[in-house]
Amino acid sequence: MKIFNYKRVPYAEIRAFSVHILTASGSFLAFLGVVAAAEHRFVDMFWWLGLALLVDGIDGPIARKVRVKEVLPNWSGDTLDNIIDYVTYVLLPAFALYEKGMIGEPWSFVAAGMIVVSSAIYYADMGMKTEEYFFSGFPVVWNMIVFTLFVIDASATTAMVLVGVSVVLTFLPINFLHPVRVKRLRPLNLGIFLLWSALGIYSLLMYFVMPQWAVILFIVSGIYLYCIGAVLQFFPSLGRQ
Repeated sequence: MKIFNYKRVPYAEIRAFSVHILTASGSFLAFLGVVAAAEHRFVDMFWWLGLALLVDGIDGPIARKVRVKEVLPNWSGDTLDNIIDYVTYVLLPAFALYEKGMIGEPWSFVAAGMIVVSSAIYYADMGMKTEEYFFSGFPVVWNMIVFTLFVIDASATTAMVLVGVSVVLTFLPINFLHPVRVKRLRPLNLGIFLLWSALGIYSLLMYFVMPQWAVILFIVSGIYLYCIGAVLQFFPSLGRQ
């Protein structure tokens, strides 16, 4: 099946399709992450995952700039993006948790199964976003959860509790923050998200061996990002001008 006839397709369509190729490249980066995790090179795995997330962050603005939906209406960038997101946000982190054996046998396997099944159901939810662009329910950002467990070298109990609570919250109407799109406290939220990200990069550079102050700051910033959506939900006047 031909994608298009190069002699007839204008430059705009070629440019638009290249954005889909950029998005799809995230799947290959995820595959490299799977290979690294299978070989227990978890630092390398998170670097590949980080690159995949970088692609995920830039392809949307580029797609809007070149009007991909208008130029190629028969190709769904949203569907492609959801496929890549499931692999990078869910499947790869779950596999890393299992391969690490962080919760022991057979519970690491059980936890990974809980993650992939609950997340698949969540992706089918058409009402996962609120009017203020919060996520309704835990937004299956298992890449952040599993990365946190690696950074803090979590105990089996801590890991299982965090996984179990997050799976339950996937199906509850509790708000979770989108640090870019939510307007309330946006400067503070972005600042803390950038701090958490910087500490995460520092941790990878240090091969998960950070000073105690950095680990504490990483944990505190992570708890803020995990909980602030619910706080703003239960205090609706907070952060409004």
